[in-house]
Amino acid sequence: MRIIGIDPGLRKTGFGIIEQNGQTIKYVTSGTIVIPTDLPLAERLKVIFDNLNQIIRETNPLVAAMEIIFMNTNPATTLLLGQARGAALCAVANNDIKVYEYTALQIKKAVVGTGRAAKNQVQMMVQRLLSLNGLPSSDSADALSCALCHSNINPFRMIMKNLQHSDINDKEKTVKNGRLI
Repeated sequence: MRIIGIDPGLRKTGFGIIEQNGQTIKYVTSGTIVIPTDLPLAERLKVIFDNLNQIIRETNPLVAAMEIIFMNTNPATTLLLGQARGAALCAVANNDIKVYEYTALQIKKAVVGTGRAAKNQVQMMVQRLLSLNGLPSSDSADALSCALCHSNINPFRMIMKNLQHSDINDKEKTVKNGRLI
């Protein structure tokens, strides 16, 4: 399964693509879309959309993973980040790809082992997990960590989905809050 991780921003948008085959995870590509800051907002959003749309068409990921937006101390910054995120989500939706969203805590815990990891720790673990020659840029590492988080969490999601649809002891069983009821 090919996964694209996206780290949206109005100045820089990171992307990272990995290939998961069972327990094996292989690095495909990653990079940073640098958005000219002198462009009007609408054109900056178009740069994000157009570039991600092209990357998705060239690499054919099956799913996308992104960090859930957080509330910044500055509401204007949060709003602008939300617009960049919207452009990225539109590019993904334009290619009929399902998006999975994770909190920063989930992503860091899946990649580093602790939800309180620093940015440089995330970069070093991404480098190590994907056997990269050099340290990825901060934006690429964040995007790749989203993809790695999905590759770690998705098998559990599939197990839970199968449990929800299985018929145990001739009774309907469902999973609620992670528990079989």
